[in-house]
Amino acid sequence: MNNLDLVQEMDHQAKPLKPMELYVFFDPLNPECWELQGIIRKLQIEYGHYFSMRFVLSTKLFTLNKISKTVNVDTTNLSHPVLASVAVKAAELQGKRAGNRFLHKLQEYLLLQTKDVSSYAILLEIAEESELDQEEFKRDFHSVHTAKAFQCDMHITREMEIDEVPSIVFFNECIEDEGVKVSGLYSYEVYQTILQEMLGQERLNRQSPPSLEELFSKYSTLATREIASIYNISEQTAERELKKQLLQQKLERINLPDQTLWTLK
Repeated sequence: MNNLDLVQEMDHQAKPLKPMELYVFFDPLNPECWELQGIIRKLQIEYGHYFSMRFVLSTKLFTLNKISKTVNVDTTNLSHPVLASVAVKAAELQGKRAGNRFLHKLQEYLLLQTKDVSSYAILLEIAEESELDQEEFKRDFHSVHTAKAFQCDMHITREMEIDEVPSIVFFNECIEDEGVKVSGLYSYEVYQTILQEMLGQERLNRQSPPSLEELFSKYSTLATREIASIYNISEQTAERELKKQLLQQKLERINLPDQTLWTLK
């Protein structure tokens, strides 16, 4: 696996302006992928000026022939684990921001409301909540463009020999260099060290995090431990600051069995 092969494969995309490029392989239904999201957010906040990033769907359930036969018949009561991934690609056709909104809302439905995001009917609800064009989303969901985009992600997954999600592959500017593949979930420091070593710098220029208000305007739902990590403070300190926002009725608190989430009110 080398960077030259990837560049040729990725639809002849232009060379990124930033010195590093990260490919994040994930499955929307995999809990560890959502856990990685917190690490990625912190990495973007602190070192996003060093790298660009692309998310690649890497679900193992990619029998598109079966999907196309069922999706075109009766989608009303259709339910299949792979539909969430297809829906993400359909949402992305309305733009990167629309795709991100859909992905974040899908996470909320999955984690907070524990709804079946493998259901086509629920995915339509998510599209509406994400303020997508409903009719366009329905058309795109069945379109050949979405199928091809999904197939492209599957092809990249096979070409780069990704057999575990989540995974991140790091590439630098030199197209002859091998990429560094990190399979599974690790601590933030591991990804930070790889970025630093591949950039060949003794010390990276770390950017300061935005204000809490700005952070929630970008990511509407965050966990206490995620906020503590972003601001490099203890969870107790983060909890106190978040409670202030709660008292001002700016945030809403959601208690889950294994974590506490905060979302814009």
